[in-house]
Amino acid sequence: MEFTAEIRKATEPIYQKISKAVPEIEWPSHAPYIYEINRLKKEKNAVILAHNYQTPEIYHGISDFSADSLALAVEASKTKANIIVMCGVHFMAETAKLMSPNKKVLLPDMSAGCSLSSSITGEDVRNLKKKYPGVPVVSYVNTSADVKSETDICCTSANAVKIVNSLDVKKVIFLPDDYLAKYVASQTDVEIISWKGTCEVHEQFNDFEINEIRKNNPGIKVIAHPECPPDVIKASDFTGSTSGMIKYVKYNQPEKVMMVTECSMSDNVQVDNPNVKFIRPCNLCPHMKKITLPKILDCLRNETNEILMSNETIEKAKKSVERMAEIGR
Repeated sequence: MEFTAEIRKATEPIYQKISKAVPEIEWPSHAPYIYEINRLKKEKNAVILAHNYQTPEIYHGISDFSADSLALAVEASKTKANIIVMCGVHFMAETAKLMSPNKKVLLPDMSAGCSLSSSITGEDVRNLKKKYPGVPVVSYVNTSADVKSETDICCTSANAVKIVNSLDVKKVIFLPDDYLAKYVASQTDVEIISWKGTCEVHEQFNDFEINEIRKNNPGIKVIAHPECPPDVIKASDFTGSTSGMIKYVKYNQPEKVMMVTECSMSDNVQVDNPNVKFIRPCNLCPHMKKITLPKILDCLRNETNEILMSNETIEKAKKSVERMAEIGR
C-alpha cells in the first residue's frame, strides 16, 4: 500500500507515540494499513481489541481497547459495535463471542492458537470429573469454549487465588496451567489437582537467566507472570498478571525493570513509561505474532474468519465466566 502525504499526516501522532518502539524505516509499511483499518472500523461500526502481547503498531496504532483477554471481552460487550475484531488468539475470540453473542466476532488468523488452550479438551475435563466426583473445576480463562462449558468457574491469573478460596472447599481441579496451579497452591490451603499444560513462552524462562541479568543490571526489578516456572517466580521481585505487571511499572517507576513475559508487552508498556529502562529477555509468542496489520485489514474488509458456536455451547460456557465476574477480579 502507498504511503501518501495524507497518510503520513494522519498517522504522525501515532508514530510519535511509538517512535521508540518502531524504527522509522518500518513506518511507511505500517502506516497505510493503520490508516485504512482506522477508517474502515468507523465505517463498519467495529471495535478492535488488542491483547498486551500484540506488537506496538497494532496495540497503539489501531486498537480501541488494549488489555488482557478477559478485560477485552468485557469492554467489547459494553459497546454498541456490530463487529469485534480480536487481535489475539482463538480462545480469546471465543471468550469475546461468549460475552457478546449477538455481535460478529472476527479473528484475523484462525490458526492463532495457544499451547495452554490446546493442552486440554472438554472430554478431558469430563474424565477428570469422573475421576474426582464432586470436586469443583476451576479453569483458567486461557481455555476453549469447549472446556469452559465443562467448568464450574473460570479464573484469570489475577484472581485465581481469590476464585479458589471463594469456593470454600478443601480440594479443586485447576486447569490447565501446571505452573499457575503451583503458584495458586503456594498461596492457599486448598488442595490443587492440576493438569500438565504450560505456556510455551513462559516455560522457557529460568532462574539462571534472571540471576545473570541481575548481576549485569544492579538494582533492577524483576517482575514475573505466574505462568512461569516456580524457580523463576522465586527469583523475581513481584509476580502478577499482565494487568498487575503493568500497574507495578506504572506506580513504582523502577529505574530498570525486566518483565518476565512475552517480549512485545515490554515494548507496549515502555511507550507509556518512557522514564523506565526495560531489559528484554525476548521470548515471542508465535501464535500472537500471526496477527498482522494486513491480516487485520483483510479480515475487517471482507468480514472473514468469524467465530461461530452453537447457542448451547455459548450458554454453557458463558456461565463459568459470569460466575467468575460475580466474584470479581
